[in-house]
Amino acid sequence: MSDRLTRIRTLLGDEKIAKLQKSTVMVFGCGAVGSFAIESLARSGVGNIILLDFDVVEESNINRQLFAVESTLKHKKTDIARERIADINPDINVTVFDMFFDDNCALPIHPDFVIDAIDTVDSKIAIYRWCKQNKIPFISSMGAARKTDPTKIKIDKISRTFACPLAATIRKKVRAEHIGDFPVVFSTETPTPHKSPTKNFGSIITVTGTFGLFMANHAIKYLTRT
Repeated sequence: MSDRLTRIRTLLGDEKIAKLQKSTVMVFGCGAVGSFAIESLARSGVGNIILLDFDVVEESNINRQLFAVESTLKHKKTDIARERIADINPDINVTVFDMFFDDNCALPIHPDFVIDAIDTVDSKIAIYRWCKQNKIPFISSMGAARKTDPTKIKIDKISRTFACPLAATIRKKVRAEHIGDFPVVFSTETPTPHKSPTKNFGSIITVTGTFGLFMANHAIKYLTRT
């Protein structure tokens, strides 16, 4: 039988693939950034994936979210993500939390790694607190909207971020709460002007998707470290 992990096994070796298959990664947010992180984890051999999101797929998501297509409109993002993972590899164990995360949430789980791919500031801070309290390593996505150049994306500590309005807000909050430093993916590109009459910022899949791929790669490297 064909091994769906043959190419990555050839690259990383049996020992690292075994580590990935035993690992549990939790992804907060199944949207523009999170969907690409989830896809990468599933195709790279991570054996246990936990998903958390409260939203449904909307037509406006189609330009940038991997799980958003005509047939998934109005479906829960967690349901679509779970089905997608099963189609990639039915042996992956998937746990779903269809909910909005904040300080009042109590999660009876302890993943090996957390990917924060949501955009609500208070919820992001709640994730950081939860991870720090439970000693769970994590990486967080900063602002991918209003950016157009994927070559300007990088990973660094939150204390070393710049050119990102969301990161500036997060920096102030984590300093005030003494949460400490942690890795983030962010863009060094100066944000484009906000041209929409609504509060929704413009975004493009080549940037949001790259954010997700960067975070998944960071998680894979962490879980397979020697």
